[in-house]
Amino acid sequence: MTGRMHTLLPLPLCSLSHSSLYLSLLLLLIATTPVLCNGMNGTNPYRLLIGFQAPWNVSYPFSARRLGSAIQIAVEKVNSNPSFLGNYSLDFVYVDSECDAKVSITAFIQQVWKENVSAVFGPACPEEAEVTGLIASTWNIPMFGFVGQSSKMDNTAIYDTYIKVVPPLKRSGEVLVRTLQYFGWDHVALIGGGLDSNTWDKVDALWKSVEDQLRAQLTVTASVKFDTSNMELVHRNVKYISTVARGKQTNIHPLFSSVTSVNQLYNDNLWKYAMNNRKDLATMRAFDMAFVIGQKSNEGYDYYDFFEQVYERLKTHPFHSKLTSEKEVSPYSAYLHDAVLLYAMGLKEVLKDGKDPHDGSELIIVVCGDLCITGASGLVHFDEEGERNLDYSIFDLQHTDDGTTFVPILHFDSNSKSIRPTPKFVSVIWPKGKPPTDNPDCGFDNKLCQWLSNGNSQYHHATIIYTSRIPPYRREMKHENLVQFFGVCIDPPKVCMVMQYCKKGSLKDVLKCTDIELDWMFKLSFAYDIVNGMEYIHKSSLKSHGNLKPSTCLVDSRLQVKLSGFGLWEFKYGNKHKMYWTAPELLRQDQLTFNGTPKGDIYSFAMIMRELIYSSEMGPYNDIQLEPKEIIKQLRVPLLGEPLRPTVCPQMCNEGLVDLLKACWSENPDYRPSFGSIRRQLKETSPESHANILDNMVNKLESYANHLEEVVEERTKQLTAEKTRSDKLLSSMLPRYIADHLMAGKSVEPQGYDMVTIFFSDIVGFTTMCSISSALEVVTVLNDLYSLFDEIIKLYDVYKVETIGDAYMVASGLPISNGMKHASEISTMALHFLCAIKLFKIRHLPNQSLSLRIGINSGPVVAGVVGTTMPRYCLFGDTVNTASRMESNSLREFHTPAPET
Repeated sequence: MTGRMHTLLPLPLCSLSHSSLYLSLLLLLIATTPVLCNGMNGTNPYRLLIGFQAPWNVSYPFSARRLGSAIQIAVEKVNSNPSFLGNYSLDFVYVDSECDAKVSITAFIQQVWKENVSAVFGPACPEEAEVTGLIASTWNIPMFGFVGQSSKMDNTAIYDTYIKVVPPLKRSGEVLVRTLQYFGWDHVALIGGGLDSNTWDKVDALWKSVEDQLRAQLTVTASVKFDTSNMELVHRNVKYISTVARGKQTNIHPLFSSVTSVNQLYNDNLWKYAMNNRKDLATMRAFDMAFVIGQKSNEGYDYYDFFEQVYERLKTHPFHSKLTSEKEVSPYSAYLHDAVLLYAMGLKEVLKDGKDPHDGSELIIVVCGDLCITGASGLVHFDEEGERNLDYSIFDLQHTDDGTTFVPILHFDSNSKSIRPTPKFVSVIWPKGKPPTDNPDCGFDNKLCQWLSNGNSQYHHATIIYTSRIPPYRREMKHENLVQFFGVCIDPPKVCMVMQYCKKGSLKDVLKCTDIELDWMFKLSFAYDIVNGMEYIHKSSLKSHGNLKPSTCLVDSRLQVKLSGFGLWEFKYGNKHKMYWTAPELLRQDQLTFNGTPKGDIYSFAMIMRELIYSSEMGPYNDIQLEPKEIIKQLRVPLLGEPLRPTVCPQMCNEGLVDLLKACWSENPDYRPSFGSIRRQLKETSPESHANILDNMVNKLESYANHLEEVVEERTKQLTAEKTRSDKLLSSMLPRYIADHLMAGKSVEPQGYDMVTIFFSDIVGFTTMCSISSALEVVTVLNDLYSLFDEIIKLYDVYKVETIGDAYMVASGLPISNGMKHASEISTMALHFLCAIKLFKIRHLPNQSLSLRIGINSGPVVAGVVGTTMPRYCLFGDTVNTASRMESNSLREFHTPAPET
């Protein structure tokens, strides 16, 4: 077989005379199915020519220079094996569709009328496929899609000769639902995002398909979709996810960063990335915690040899590709290859039954029946709805003596919708030896269990009635790093304390807040504030704090820490008590005392300091994979005699500070330094030790002010983006330059145009249809029809003026002049409308069809904005009136242009 490549360019419609233009386009509307003219010449076989449309530009993932040789390989297989078509042979003709609907339509018409193609493979781009598919359906020509298209083409009533070899999006949802049901998981969360802006339409379509199926059969507890192009937003989302998902943030983030780097499953990048980066332990841990859904391995067909073959053939005529490796070959080439084999097998069955090989509808029926082939993309067969069945596997990363590799642990049969385990399923390593239950024993937020670190602790057996005066020592304790105390309200049922208000909340709130950027200067100043406050308490008659933790370290508007929660222990009856910051020697007591000890306060300070270093609001043990109950247990009774303490990375702070923390949380209280000693060591270990308190405060405020400027700038960007969306919405209702004038508060003066073309259409028999339909049904019909028209006019240089009832008004040549193109644009659009209306189905009257009357006129008009409330862009002049009269007197299913046009 000699592959022939023809580059077909669209005819310059504007260069033809008007009469020849209308004649040729009207002939297209009434043309019958083209028939192959190649006859038998002795023993020469019939030659069937198939059309192939894909963009030439290699930047497209489905570019002809990335997959074109797949059709060559498939055609050669068919021609070299007489069992396929016998006396028939295949050849193909290629056209660069440019992902442009006009180019695709023109090329398809030429392929049919000049080349006599019997089938078309493509177009690859969704927009052009939708339009070309309408003509292919009208002419009864089979059209094979090898790239996932829009959901509109799933309508088999309109696209009755179209079939796609790519499995539908719903298959992903089916295998996911069955997998979750297999493990007994009913409560799920949906988390994901796209690689870049060019993938968001695909992500949205896949997201909706999967989410609809999950919500129909399971309980979706959370749905988080994020844009991976904004890494700051990704980190925020991952941080949020880590608080609700079963896992720690440090484990979840590598999973997302790894998965978002995978863009082609068929190129094996996912598996190779995981196995070839063994030094990247974070990535390996991420994949250890993930199951991957992928296509089931195709036994008996060397998938990767096929891609190498495609790569080598692409270098030669007619594609002459410059790809550097088979990794750059499009994964869609497997679908293109299988589509040709599928067409040949379907044609074989049609010929065997003695039916017309040019009957596209009959061929599609045969293909969607019991036909089954094994191709490069696996087993190709279709369900009762004409959708591709594709079996999937669920892969797990497993480590053996032979290395680390992904192995299938479950197989999903898309035909029976069943799932079964493989022998490798028993080798899955679960965190606790078995799959987690749907709901943890203690609930997702641990509220179903009474944790020692989280429960109500009762230490008194009698109700305390406070009748005496507030102790003088509590009212007299005044320090710049202590919250000022005013009094207590003891009226039942609520008992409350009145104290100084700190605007920024607690230290825990500050650590959680992303609007406050904490550099080392901030953290050091916070530490000095806590040390100063605690030293004052230890020297007072109170002697100890007893409840020092981030939630009792409040931050005022000047970002100064003020301690609270000390003294008045009588009112702490029944309060929840967090145990992470409590010294081990106090945890070992039979009954905890509220007032604590000075040495216990030193231990608590070390825990807070560790949180400051790591800017963690998750507690000092955020990096330890243990339940709270187990952590408290090991603090009380050290495991193997080794006390449990948080980890401190030397890279996060200097060595002197690490030694200070270890001394402060020493297991022996006598080894812990005093707060006076802590202050001196902080000065020795910190480069900012020369700064006094005032300098620290000034530096804090300056840094905070600078950060506020960044926050304001970010909010300004968000406001600008919102304004852009509003402007875009207004521009869709009015011409752009008019919308700009109105938004600027300026008046818009009427403008005259010397020559434009006006289009009017209405529905024949609309009044009769309204009489037998409800108001809601009428609105639905008009919405469906005009939505179809709105999509069509995007292909032409026209402006939609308005719709009134069943009247649809369009103009070309305004508000921006297009020379003499306005007549041809409107005329071609009108023919497109007539073609589309024949395929339009009325939902509540499926057996009835609609017809249009169309009127067109060219001439001068005046355009202007009328009104200030809901302003409208209106056209005035005899040209408009004449176009309306031409429509009123037009025949059904014809458009009547005026002589001026």
